[in-house]
Amino acid sequence: MSKLSFSSLAALGNQLALLAIIGMLSYAFVDQLYFGELPCPLCLMQRIGFVIIGFALVLNIRCGAHSSHYGWGIIGGLVGMMVSLRQVFLHILPGDKGFGATFLELHFYTWAYVGYVGLIAGLAILLMLPNREVRSRSLFANALVIIFILLVFANLVSTLLECGIGPCADDPVRYDGWLWLRARFGF
Repeated sequence: MSKLSFSSLAALGNQLALLAIIGMLSYAFVDQLYFGELPCPLCLMQRIGFVIIGFALVLNIRCGAHSSHYGWGIIGGLVGMMVSLRQVFLHILPGDKGFGATFLELHFYTWAYVGYVGLIAGLAILLMLPNREVRSRSLFANALVIIFILLVFANLVSTLLECGIGPCADDPVRYDGWLWLRARFGF
């Protein structure tokens, strides 16, 4: 393959990985808002891992791919993978129904683990591609970056409404942070 095709492949790989991150965060957010499944603290930490990977991909798309961006993405993936594996181990005993809803008979934290493994492998492959200095300025790439930033901001606001400034409830059932904001600022 020529250098141009490797650059195109790297740009496409970064965009597809960011699309996967947007898909995972969107699905979790829709599950939270539409089905009322408030995320537990471990779920929120897993979202942070996806956000770190997403920001590394945004840096690759907007500023050109760099090994440090991939490094941050891999570190975010490893942290998120450890958190999701911790949650899997918490609910691995026979008879334990797990936490939250399932999708294709697996809980979201199990899917998060699978997603982290795939994303880390993808980031490692993209890191090995030569000529990573091409920036993505297409309409598709710009739309992905904007959607990702809006999704991160929406998740930040919902987390503040759920937890407030203090620690989140272990088994959340309502938006306690909203009550804190109302008491503090008179909303």
